[in-house]
Amino acid sequence: MDFENNQRRQNLKVILSEAFMVLAVIITVIVLAFIVSGYWLNSDFEVKRQGLLQISSIPTGADIDIDGDSSWLQKTNTSKVLASGEHTVTVSKEGYDSWIKTINIKEGLLYRVHYPRLFLKDRVSEKALTTTGTTYATISPDHSSIILINGTTEWSYINLNEERITPKKLDISTLFSDVSIASGAKTGLFTGEILKVDWDANATRALFKVQSEDGVEWVLLNPKEMKNSINITREFGVDFSKLKIFDDDANSLLAIQNDNLHKVDISGRSISAVLIKDVIDFDYYNNEIFFSALSDSSTEDQESYYIGSLKLGDKIVKLKKTSSSTKVAMTKFYEDKYLITLEKNILTLYNKNDFTSLLSAELNFTPSTIKIGHEGEFIILYSGSEIATLDMESMEIKEWSVEGESFGWLDNDMIYTVYDGELIVYDFDGLNRRVLAKNVSNHFPTAITDNRYLYYFSDDSLTREWLIPR
Repeated sequence: MDFENNQRRQNLKVILSEAFMVLAVIITVIVLAFIVSGYWLNSDFEVKRQGLLQISSIPTGADIDIDGDSSWLQKTNTSKVLASGEHTVTVSKEGYDSWIKTINIKEGLLYRVHYPRLFLKDRVSEKALTTTGTTYATISPDHSSIILINGTTEWSYINLNEERITPKKLDISTLFSDVSIASGAKTGLFTGEILKVDWDANATRALFKVQSEDGVEWVLLNPKEMKNSINITREFGVDFSKLKIFDDDANSLLAIQNDNLHKVDISGRSISAVLIKDVIDFDYYNNEIFFSALSDSSTEDQESYYIGSLKLGDKIVKLKKTSSSTKVAMTKFYEDKYLITLEKNILTLYNKNDFTSLLSAELNFTPSTIKIGHEGEFIILYSGSEIATLDMESMEIKEWSVEGESFGWLDNDMIYTVYDGELIVYDFDGLNRRVLAKNVSNHFPTAITDNRYLYYFSDDSLTREWLIPR
């Protein structure tokens, strides 16, 4: 009898224990669901719906002050739950300058801030290379290398990540049409005008658009292996009005010839049939092309246009009619793809999947160029010194301008300009303006490479500053 009672008690304990475990799991799931939805218990034990701030910085481990509240636990490269609404975030570190921004946390959503960069106050500066005679310079998109160009047929290629700068000579005498070589001369003369330079994503080749006496010619230069360079215009015998690199190492290009879009295979030395007729503008992501073009229904009295998309190997999909020519761009942010159109000064953002309009805004100027920022986190539209920034994280548009006549990219997220000899930098949205150097040449590029060095041109030399304590 006692055995049966003991067994019943044991069974009851097991049942109650399992019931408590099931209940604990249910409560945990409910709590997690509330947390994921943005609900949190504040210091007054009130349940409030909040958001999550994820913030990192260069250098890492900087101190964070949020609305005047700071503690030794608040460091960058971490996440923090915040009440929805506006918060002023300050990032600082001993020996460096500071960074500040007001952000708007939304209920139940993550707000990422990965771009704060703090600059060492007392930086060591040195002359990395004498550049007398240099007339043009182009830096690779990853800021790892630079090509120095002069009026001769002997250019220079430099690896910027090396502590000791050693230029590699580039003989371009057979690549371009506008060169002359005098009898017995060590080097010839380069007389062409460089109009534009684009690099591939892997920073292995640079696509030069050059004005020569006979017209525009395109040259794909491989500075590491010059034998693999090619004068595209001469090789294909075609006058392309526009070329754009289509893959990471520039083996394929998209080209416009007689207003029609083709694919150019550099390795196979071939040009495809017409992909799209009467193209106005185009962009691509992977193997999908987004474009604007002249409509077949256009007449001599009235032109009409449309925007469309094309996956290579498929048929053209017409997305929308437009009343005027339109600039276009494609981007990916998080896991979603977006399409951007600019019709005169009207910016529209579309969801790629169903082409629904997510945002439309009339800008106070008419941009000439659209640039997609690092990892699609922002979109820059600009003309000269005027800029409009669409922050994809906050879905906010800000119009601003740099102080110089034009601008460049210091790294993936920072814009720079040179004004009255001062090197001025801004975040991509125009905030956190700082002056980094003086006596800087305004017609040569500036860049940060390997998060260690700041490079700029000054007094016929390439100057390097250390961004970390030496």
